Amino acid sequence: MSGGSDGFYGTIPVFRGFTSLMDPALYAPLPDDWSIGVADIVESTKAIAEARYKAVNMAGASVIAAVTNAFDGREFPFVFGGDGASFAVAPGDLDRARDALAATAAWVKEDLDLAMRVALVPVAAIRAQGLDVRVARFGPSANLSYAMFSGGGLGWAEAAMKRGEFAVAVAPPGTQPDLTGLSCRFEEIPSVRGLILAVLVVPARGASTDAFRRVIEDVIALVERSPDAGRPVPPGGPPLKWPPAGVDYEARAQRGGSLLKRRAGVLAHTLFAYVVMRFGIKVGGFVPKTYVQQVVENSDFRKYDDGLRMILDCSSELERALTQRLEKAASDGIVRYGLHRQDAAMMTCFTPSALRSDHVHFIDGARGGYASAATALKATAA
Repeated sequence: MSGGSDGFYGTIPVFRGFTSLMDPALYAPLPDDWSIGVADIVESTKAIAEARYKAVNMAGASVIAAVTNAFDGREFPFVFGGDGASFAVAPGDLDRARDALAATAAWVKEDLDLAMRVALVPVAAIRAQGLDVRVARFGPSANLSYAMFSGGGLGWAEAAMKRGEFAVAVAPPGTQPDLTGLSCRFEEIPSVRGLILAVLVVPARGASTDAFRRVIEDVIALVERSPDAGRPVPPGGPPLKWPPAGVDYEARAQRGGSLLKRRAGVLAHTLFAYVVMRFGIKVGGFVPKTYVQQVVENSDFRKYDDGLRMILDCSSELERALTQRLEKAASDGIVRYGLHRQDAAMMTCFTPSALRSDHVHFIDGARGGYASAATALKATAA
């Protein structure tokens, strides 16, 4: 996958240690002629209250799948937010990004029965507000890198979208985005250390940049000391059963034929995949053990997009330590934060080719995750 049409993203070096996350030298300003794409589910809290976690996550991941496929698999900076996604797009890709967003919003409405807002915000408009969009590339493994964003611009773009600004009109009913590679075949991932904790930490209004950086570095240091840095995906990969719980969603993401025909095709394909994975059968260049290792390494359980997001499998002791640090920082006027506790995590996958090592796996909590943490964060601001 290579940067946008001007190649900017591909020129940013990849950093490996997550503890370096807050080093400003890692972040490069986006070119002025780029734009920020933003998407989120309207009333995601209500959908989560109705236990529609999988649908909400599928909708968020569908944005990244549709845009990636519209760009013919070229790499671009994006971040998965649970109930939505954000990304940066070069001017040469803007029309394709707009069409992909419009089609995805139509598909989410028709096939998932959720309303999705979508917008494209010029970086120049963000900088006119005195904010910035800077991007870094974090490599969780040698297989791929994920974008990290700083500067406050993503948060402003999302707020502008919610005000109805820079909106992308939803495509006509029946418009189908190309969601090739989007799937959700793994089962929920139960906690093995005590609980799955969704963590969201953003700077308080007027907070010192240095003070906020110190808090984030303290939080990351606490997590790094825990087993496997709190990764919620076990070394042997997520549980796999057949038929998978996500059959219907994967069928709806397919193109061509009736839903019944697509569902039958997904059932047949996933049965074959289950047998291959269950018994470790090598098929051509596909080695199940290698793929599972890549799934574990490529999972995006922690990220930064103007705030720290993490889905952690953690002990009650780590939860208490994190809560105490964040409570203190909040009382000092440095951060606002939201935590959400649950018993399991979930994974939504984007695997355009199982023969490549750069398949991506989006992690969220299985009982509300990031969206519920965001609700808790809003409550603290009230």
